[in-house]
Amino acid sequence: MSVRTKPPFRADHVGSLLRPPELLAARDDHAQGRIDAVRLSEIEDAAIRDVVRMQKEVGLRSATDGEFRRTSWHMDFIYQLGGISPADEKIKVTFHNESGDIEFTTAALKVHDKVRLEHTIFADHFAFLRDAVGDGVTPKLTIPSPNMVHYRGGPASIDPKVYPDIEEFWSDLTAAYAEQVRRLGELGCRYLQFDDTSLAYLNDPAQRAMIKERGDDADHLHLRYIRNINAALADRPEGMNVTTHMCRGNFRSSWTAEGGYDFVAEALFSELEVDGFFLEYDDERSGGFEPLRFVPPGKTVVLGLVTTKRGELESKDDLKRRIEEASRYVPLEQICLSPQCGFSSTVEGNTLTAEQQAAKLRLIVETAEEVWG
Repeated sequence: MSVRTKPPFRADHVGSLLRPPELLAARDDHAQGRIDAVRLSEIEDAAIRDVVRMQKEVGLRSATDGEFRRTSWHMDFIYQLGGISPADEKIKVTFHNESGDIEFTTAALKVHDKVRLEHTIFADHFAFLRDAVGDGVTPKLTIPSPNMVHYRGGPASIDPKVYPDIEEFWSDLTAAYAEQVRRLGELGCRYLQFDDTSLAYLNDPAQRAMIKERGDDADHLHLRYIRNINAALADRPEGMNVTTHMCRGNFRSSWTAEGGYDFVAEALFSELEVDGFFLEYDDERSGGFEPLRFVPPGKTVVLGLVTTKRGELESKDDLKRRIEEASRYVPLEQICLSPQCGFSSTVEGNTLTAEQQAAKLRLIVETAEEVWG
């Protein structure tokens, strides 16, 4: 089995990592006016150096900054796009777990002007990470896909006076993303990930019913979304490897949507112009591996078999068995291994410890070495 020399790697991870207590305390101190932005940045820098060291020590070949400078995996990016701002109303999203339901409340967004890129978003975040990882490890940047600007609010979030024709909105949005991708390439980004819950959510009949109710074409929205990502990546710099991560929600160890990848699989795997797909496969609500039969040669599937929602460590033998099962539908050569999602998609994080997080990442590395060499 050949060694992978480019991302995604045999052992990889999605992106976000648990925030250490001192960082959470510093964020609170900054919010309360007890420390200034400069001091907060210094504490963030130190925490990121530590978490990069952890990723290298467990044997990963890529490293992120854990999204330590963000409150949310997506809104911290989206609100920096020109023409987009928080709305007055709130959006409530119900998340589920084994104990019951919890509600996540966030500000809605509104598209109040032409969408544009006013500055390179997360440029300083990536530059710090790039310099912190050193040689031998690839710095990975995660950003929300363009579809996340639309999915939650839908047509109602877009001012019809600004965009009487929805196609102009899509064109401006993907152009802004294309420019962001180009600029990241200039900074040396060679591993970029578009995080996209929408393409997984649309597999859930309940989510499609919600989409239809608000006036969108629920049966074909995923095709529009695939075209958006492709447009954003059409002129990506040579040598930049791009993946997408698709999960069904991740907030304080809870989820939103259910269902296998069947509804979107054929179009998703055959048409989406990315190098790899990070897929959530940690429990029954993720469905079976059958949709992987649509993955074409040359594309990589990163199986998210290790859950980030609980601290208990998976069995290495069980992971190997599931990898073997998936290889009935897509060649082993095209498979990698990762956690099913981030460990801390929002600042609150999931219910496990930093030690359990590191143990899970180490397990992924050791399992990958035994499976692929």
